Amino acid sequence: MTDVPTAPPPAAYRSVVLLLWALAINAAIACRGLFWDGSPFMANILDLGQVHDFYTARAHVDWVTQLPLLLLSELGVRDTRLLAMVYSAALFGLPTALYHFALARVKGDAVLLGIVIAVIAAVYLPTNFFIIGEYNITYAAVVVAMAVTLTPGPRRLSDAVLLCLLGLLCVRSYETMVYLGPLVAAAIVWSMRKDDDPWVRGLMVVAAVAFVAATFVALVAIIDYWHHPHFLKVRAMTFDFWQNQQFVIPLIALALSATIALLRPSWLRSSGPPLVIAIAATALVLSPWYRLVYEHSILYPPAHYLARQAAGVVLAVLLGCMWLHVAWQHRPPEVFTILRLPVVSRRLVLTMTALLLAAAVPDVVLTGLWSDYLTRMRTLVDGREGAIRARELPLLEWPDKLFAQDWSLPAMSALISRTPGRAYVLADKDYLSNPPFDPACGTLPHLPGYGWGK
Repeated sequence: MTDVPTAPPPAAYRSVVLLLWALAINAAIACRGLFWDGSPFMANILDLGQVHDFYTARAHVDWVTQLPLLLLSELGVRDTRLLAMVYSAALFGLPTALYHFALARVKGDAVLLGIVIAVIAAVYLPTNFFIIGEYNITYAAVVVAMAVTLTPGPRRLSDAVLLCLLGLLCVRSYETMVYLGPLVAAAIVWSMRKDDDPWVRGLMVVAAVAFVAATFVALVAIIDYWHHPHFLKVRAMTFDFWQNQQFVIPLIALALSATIALLRPSWLRSSGPPLVIAIAATALVLSPWYRLVYEHSILYPPAHYLARQAAGVVLAVLLGCMWLHVAWQHRPPEVFTILRLPVVSRRLVLTMTALLLAAAVPDVVLTGLWSDYLTRMRTLVDGREGAIRARELPLLEWPDKLFAQDWSLPAMSALISRTPGRAYVLADKDYLSNPPFDPACGTLPHLPGYGWGK
């Protein structure tokens, strides 16, 4: 057994990076940051002239993603379309940049690269339509932290500084840090055993402490909001991730492949794993058109939110696999020995790349449907005045039902209008059965001086 990892096919790394950035640019141009909570968040930022960090346990992610929007607003930009694109670019650009960095960091090890690509295909893309969710950046930051921690070679001072910054970002990021934080902190401490530079060791300790702090912040937030009506509803939906086809399909393929490999490691040498992934990839590519056969089998963007908790668990498992692969060099289990074989590890990279390419298909289709939805909504609010009753609109029909959310409709109406405040789409509800987490998100924004394309 050699300690030198197998180098993956260079084309796979380049293809994944290009695809990631292409999807991010496409999403930014389509203003996907306005989906659901994104609209009231952006409207409040522009109306109040300050960051929308009402939930302090996630404030660090909010600051980073909202500052570009706030800065342009302070500089006098009033075109809400441009501002929405910038906001979307910040929301998508940061996790994309982080995943790009992680890929670059592990590209010399085919097994690590394959796992990071699997994270993007099975965790990031299936949950990122709800890009306003802070978990998107949290998960990406944790992947980078593990990639930096686990890659071989002498630890540089810049690595330690980066880990400190990532730890600081994660201190106030998302509740899943309650278990991701200890995992990363433990990996950092484990990796310090060969660091001789006192500055590097000191900063690594600081980074580990930051991730531990993130754990405690997440734990306190969970305790504080345990009986909050919104969180009661969230906990009740924990196992509703099955509604997200984009998440469930790759999850089943990965779980099946891993289970068989653990029970029969030699299976990794066969054509079995590529066949399983090929079936999953085909299912993903065809997923946008299942509704033609069964009308209730649809790609459902709100299900991205439902799958975020399960995605966090999947991420933790994959990060654990990365650590075991790097750490278990002496007398490793047979499954690791076979997985590290050049032909097997390279095939892992290629199959995960194929899975990612397939996962991009529903993402692109949903982005196109979202763009059409924005166009219809913009035509509606620009051609009417006053209150527009949502019950008069086909918001519960496909495809509008994929994107409409009752309490975010007023903010959406204002942001996409040439004359904000002239017309609002309003839902006939009491805002008690499905209240916004932040009460400010259910108000009518004014946005004086702003306008779409202004």
